[in-house]
Amino acid sequence: MKKIVSSATPRRVQATLIWPLAVVLAVLLVAFITTVYLLERGVRDGDLAERMASVQKLLDRNLEKDANLMRAVLRTLRDNQAVGAALAGLDRAALMRETGPLFETLGSEHRITHFYFDRPDLVNLLRLHSPAEYGDLIDRSTTTLARDRARPVSGLELGPLGTLTLRTVMPWLESGRTQGYVELGKEIEHIVQDVHENLSVDLFVLVDKRFMSEQQWRHGLTLLNRQGQWSRFNAYVTVAQTTNSLPDALNDKVLEALRAGASKNFNEGDRIINLNMIALTDAGGRRVGDLVVMRDITALQYTFLRSITLMTLLSLLAAGGVLGLYYFAVDRLDRDYQRQHELEHQLLRLNTEHQRMLQIEKLSALGTMVGEIAHQLNNPLVGVVNLAQLAAREADDPARTRELLAEIGHAGEDCHALIQSMLRFSKVSNFESEPTAMAQVVNETVLLFRQTESRRTPVNIRLPERAVMLTVDPILIRHALFNLLTNADQASAGAGEILIVLEPAVNPDSGVLGWRLSVADQGSGIAPDLMDRIFQPFFTTRKDGTGLGLPVVQQVALLHRGTVSVSRRPQCGTIFAIWLPQDAQLMQENPSDQ
Repeated sequence: MKKIVSSATPRRVQATLIWPLAVVLAVLLVAFITTVYLLERGVRDGDLAERMASVQKLLDRNLEKDANLMRAVLRTLRDNQAVGAALAGLDRAALMRETGPLFETLGSEHRITHFYFDRPDLVNLLRLHSPAEYGDLIDRSTTTLARDRARPVSGLELGPLGTLTLRTVMPWLESGRTQGYVELGKEIEHIVQDVHENLSVDLFVLVDKRFMSEQQWRHGLTLLNRQGQWSRFNAYVTVAQTTNSLPDALNDKVLEALRAGASKNFNEGDRIINLNMIALTDAGGRRVGDLVVMRDITALQYTFLRSITLMTLLSLLAAGGVLGLYYFAVDRLDRDYQRQHELEHQLLRLNTEHQRMLQIEKLSALGTMVGEIAHQLNNPLVGVVNLAQLAAREADDPARTRELLAEIGHAGEDCHALIQSMLRFSKVSNFESEPTAMAQVVNETVLLFRQTESRRTPVNIRLPERAVMLTVDPILIRHALFNLLTNADQASAGAGEILIVLEPAVNPDSGVLGWRLSVADQGSGIAPDLMDRIFQPFFTTRKDGTGLGLPVVQQVALLHRGTVSVSRRPQCGTIFAIWLPQDAQLMQENPSDQ
């Protein structure tokens, strides 16, 4: 018997419900803020990525625009016969005189910084931007590609003095014969300056030290009147920049991360800067340097943080409001609960007395069952004792003794059968459920029944067209169905037939959808005054019955959360039906409650 215990001071409902709700709200708040943070960061990173794409696009456009300009100038120059004659005659003075004004115009209007004339063997004939230097071999990629392809070639080239220049080289052809080569160049610092002015970003052109020597670089600084630091970075040296100084945060470790494709944000004084990198490839396909893009994202970052802070505050206010409303609602519920607890405390004494009465009823039912068992066993045991005494007196008559011993054996078998039935009844609660094809259960049970019964009563089966699968214990269902078939066979007494039907049915009490497994016979039926007793253990109307068959059927149905019903047929006979729910799940019973 379960004992109901009620404390004098009940647990507060507020303390039980408020904290779990607060935890749930906190988890939801963290998840919401995290989501907002990720979304806002995505917007910010998308803006940065879009700006980087714009830098890359504008850089490529400027390189292409300047290359086209230089090709157009060279094609126009190709029509100047005086220049062609001077180049063919290797006349440096004539070339200076014919192209000097053009170079000054290109420098002032288009910032062209290099103008070369080379001999057919690629030896320099004239540098208009540095006339005193000539006679060296020009074997850069753009020059060799122009020679091999016999057409103009453009691309970035790293010069010996550490300058990174966009160059366009055109072969000068006369009657299919190369007279020499003409080259125009524009240093990259002028190209990145256009990007800086159009997109408001600062740019730093870094060249890989592997492609130049420190001595040549320093000579270039002196010659071009520039300033720079060779030892600032291990692998790079700066050759052009759009701002006076490099950011302090830019070091070798950061450059390595940028080169790997990362994006870096740093605080620089009261500014927040973002750094990215674009690879610079020369005309020969080598990555000779990189373009570091620096953008001031202070306003963008403050907008990002302001959005996160605002959403966090709004979320906190919303969560606080929900928690407050819930607190007042639970406070009212708590007061109602206190009043209910007081009422339950008053009813506890009555409930205790009721439990005692139920226990007495259980003990009474147990006594009745024990009495029935004793009655069932006492009659054959008394016969065994009497027959044993009689056999002792008839010991001189072997035939009579064997007859008496046979009677004693029959009585013992009756006792054994009763004990086995009781054991089977006690084992009904041991079950294992699994998805079961009901048609297979019915067919196997009918086959077993036909092998054991002697009357050969015909059995008809009516099953649905589609397969019916229920989660049941197939052994228990077969056991219950076999008991119903045995009862139907005994009620029919060899007359008529037994009909088994499996059909969909709705529980009339709960309205739950399920299946009805019925067994109908054509016997004389059950007397109305016996209907209330047929499921009572040990109640039977047959001399050889144990009274446990139908109780077992009822127990199996209850374990499957089903029901058992009995009804009379319109003409004659009885119908026993087991109703099982569609989603039958076996009920785990607590032995302490039995």
